[in-house]
Amino acid sequence: MKITDILLAEHLVFHHIFDHIERELPKLRTLAEIKTLARLLEHLLQDHSQTEDDLVLAPLEHCLEQIGQRDSFQLEHQEIDVSLTRVSQAKQLAEARRLLQRAVAYSRKHFDHEERIVFPLGEEVLKEETLRELGRDWIKQRERRSR
Repeated sequence: MKITDILLAEHLVFHHIFDHIERELPKLRTLAEIKTLARLLEHLLQDHSQTEDDLVLAPLEHCLEQIGQRDSFQLEHQEIDVSLTRVSQAKQLAEARRLLQRAVAYSRKHFDHEERIVFPLGEEVLKEETLRELGRDWIKQRERRSR
């Protein structure tokens, strides 16, 4: 399986997670509930981002730089990270809720950019066998993490 297909499938799962967070966030009544949800999202996004960085963005970095997108992807990652970190530091329920919603919104925007720019670019620039080899690398990474 190609790495782009794998990551698109992960994105589909994340979109369901984002939908769930947005649906449940207004119902949460304690700071601890919001912080727990934010930590879970942060952990899931870190694994996903590391995989994308290592297996897709690194081989395409020169292309992304040429089309003026490299810095915007890094900035989006930073915005997501900052929002999630600030949730963990929040003292007020409303502030934590707003920051988690902001992290979800930035994540959706970032995923949209990847789906519209990075993945099609990978399909265009990288050979089919390279995409499949990166898919096999993804499987190996997952196996190591699950041990």
